[in-house]
Amino acid sequence: MNVQTYIIVSLVKIVLTIFILLTAVAYSVWLERKVVGHMQNRWGPTRVGPFGLLQPLADGLKFIFKEDLTPPHVYKPLYIAAPMLAVVFALTSISVIPIGNAITVGKFSTPLQITDVNIGLLVVLGITSLGVYGVALAGWSSNSKYSLLGGLRASAQMVSYEISLGLSLIGVLILSGSLSLREIVLAQQGTYFGFIPRWFFFQGQCFAFFVYLTSAYAETNRIPFDLPEAETELVAGYHTEYSSMKFAMFFMAEYANMITVACLATILFFGGWLGPMFGPAWLQQTVLPVLYFIAKVFVFIFVYIWVRGTLPRFRYDQLMAFGWKYLLPLAIANLVITALIVALRS
Repeated sequence: MNVQTYIIVSLVKIVLTIFILLTAVAYSVWLERKVVGHMQNRWGPTRVGPFGLLQPLADGLKFIFKEDLTPPHVYKPLYIAAPMLAVVFALTSISVIPIGNAITVGKFSTPLQITDVNIGLLVVLGITSLGVYGVALAGWSSNSKYSLLGGLRASAQMVSYEISLGLSLIGVLILSGSLSLREIVLAQQGTYFGFIPRWFFFQGQCFAFFVYLTSAYAETNRIPFDLPEAETELVAGYHTEYSSMKFAMFFMAEYANMITVACLATILFFGGWLGPMFGPAWLQQTVLPVLYFIAKVFVFIFVYIWVRGTLPRFRYDQLMAFGWKYLLPLAIANLVITALIVALRS
């Protein structure tokens, strides 16, 4: 592949990925309102379009045309930069997520991801961990006690649960022997006894998956760990002083991070795009892997929404105690046991 073709293909993949991700973010909000509505014996969005399907478009137009208020006491450079940082880091982390096999047309072949790097997992963890800067800077630059306290407790929560989340993934790295997300998926090929997939969840990483998923709820500020937003309180958290598109950027970042977490859970614990193959070669090579990946991600997003409609919010002391006293020891125990088992096998 020459340089010009490589640049064109990369640009096309970037545009398609951003369009698909932003569309998925918008309709994740619609799906959440619908699912939680039915759980609570309500209808959810019904007025705008059939089944309320145009509600995300209406919400987007409302945010665009709504008056953008900037309080006079804020520190403007960081006040404006904070939501931009949050949404940029949330959208960038999807760049190394593989959603299927490589597509081959004649002599031309390209992977179904923007870029394939051999340390893809570290890239995702590094980019997503930078999202805490958007939250902390939003709280500080707003020059408001409510926003500052919201930013502080959000930063403490996100940093604390990042430790458990990172440790929960080391068992997967030990079993796969690679930091490449594509290699991690390929390491889960095959079955046990002809019908049980060799996904890492079934290779003893079920406790690691529990730690990862719970930490991910806290990392993405979702109920029952949504203390950073505290949207049912009289005063919200770090985004109290934000309105219009600046507030929408924080909203977009949360749902984009939710999709990224679901993609990582699919890749690391449930075989990524792997699944039963049938039909002609082109179907097995391109269509089925992408469908399997999307279906698994959808299940995780549904679980996210289900938890939101089921569980109440923790108190802040309960939230921090749960992370440090339970999740962290469980993640360390899983790491030690996995390392011992792999050492004994070798």
